[in-house]
Amino acid sequence: MSTIVLVHGLWVTPRSWEGWVRHYESKGHTVVTPAYPGFEVEVEALRADPTPIAGLTVPETVAHLEKVITELPEKPIIMGHSFGGTLTQLLLDRGHGAAGVVINSAPPEGIRVTPPSQIRSLFPILSNPAKRHQAAGFTAEQWRYAFTNTLSEEDSRAAYDRYAIAAPGSWVWSYGLIANFKPGKQETWVDFRNPDRAPLLFIAGGADHIMPPSVNRSNAHHYRAEGTVTDYVEFPGRSHWTCAEPGWEQIADTALDWALRHSR
Repeated sequence: MSTIVLVHGLWVTPRSWEGWVRHYESKGHTVVTPAYPGFEVEVEALRADPTPIAGLTVPETVAHLEKVITELPEKPIIMGHSFGGTLTQLLLDRGHGAAGVVINSAPPEGIRVTPPSQIRSLFPILSNPAKRHQAAGFTAEQWRYAFTNTLSEEDSRAAYDRYAIAAPGSWVWSYGLIANFKPGKQETWVDFRNPDRAPLLFIAGGADHIMPPSVNRSNAHHYRAEGTVTDYVEFPGRSHWTCAEPGWEQIADTALDWALRHSR
């Protein structure tokens, strides 16, 4: 049996992994779902007081995740969704993990593919510079376009009510699109030619608006170190909410089977 660390993305908390935790634990694995620093409280508490969200930084989040991982009794399989995928790539680049799986991953620095649906998804945050210093969230309608576009309006609203929180506006402004235009290495830079990186699988959703397949394909193709393993698989018709939308078990099993097969 293996230890699996599940890293959540922006606009949600570890609650977003609740189905995966039960699924993997039923197979006998140990599952750890670390929250970002300050996110240890429940969704409802973060909505009532988003103060921990606004000031959070990527370096302190990576440092927190490294502490969690290095205290485990073995090198875990690390899986991350959305910005959790970026964090997973940063962790693997630092030598952590027996294998990694990123799902609908946000890109690290250097990925210059920017599909129109991604710009539209992030426009509610990028259209207001004041949100750079705030905890910035989506309305239920904006959430449905960015996250749950394959769900009915009713099911999307239920997901929004149970899982959605704000995200650090500074992360949206500082990484991805804008990081590529700043001089020097940014906080989401990874060494694509690192020969010591653990095997890494990209899973993309064919109907993902905010992190479309073209972004994930480009990200995967940037990894070029000889002797390393990097794979890519795409599931047609699946949204950014693929880890919880109907049929999510297929994604979870694909991720786990690949990781167990390639763990080192």
